[in-house]
Amino acid sequence: MTLPIPRLEHVCDLSVTLDPIREMGTGRAGQRRIIPIVGGTVTGPLLQGRILNLGADWQTIFPNGLAELDTRYGMETHDGATIEIINYGYRHGPQEVLDAIARGEEVDHNSYYMRTHARLETGDPRYDWVNKTLFVGVGARLQQAVQVQLYAIR
Repeated sequence: MTLPIPRLEHVCDLSVTLDPIREMGTGRAGQRRIIPIVGGTVTGPLLQGRILNLGADWQTIFPNGLAELDTRYGMETHDGATIEIINYGYRHGPQEVLDAIARGEEVDHNSYYMRTHARLETGDPRYDWVNKTLFVGVGARLQQAVQVQLYAIR
């Protein structure tokens, strides 16, 4: 039996604007923090619009430096549909690179790993395809923003 090899199709680029980090302290698994998602843009061949001022990234930073990213937020498309984005992933890399990111410094995005898998959902029939598609993303952390290139797994 030969199964199809999945291919990736570029859907959009998310430029997500963040409010300052709210540190929660050490929880059961590691350092906990909440990063409010307050806006941004969505540009790309299949989705365009804006990130809504709602949602957050609920992070856990483990003792080995691994950041577990657990986000839920919304976007409004250019033609008025609302789409929920649930994005889960990991960020890790050399300690000096992670320290530079934490200080808000620009670093080479190839010097660390930031990958996600995402589920999108909407009730708008024009975008029903997002309800039946899985997505992966590659990201970068900036001082007050996150950039994510989102790809559909076809």
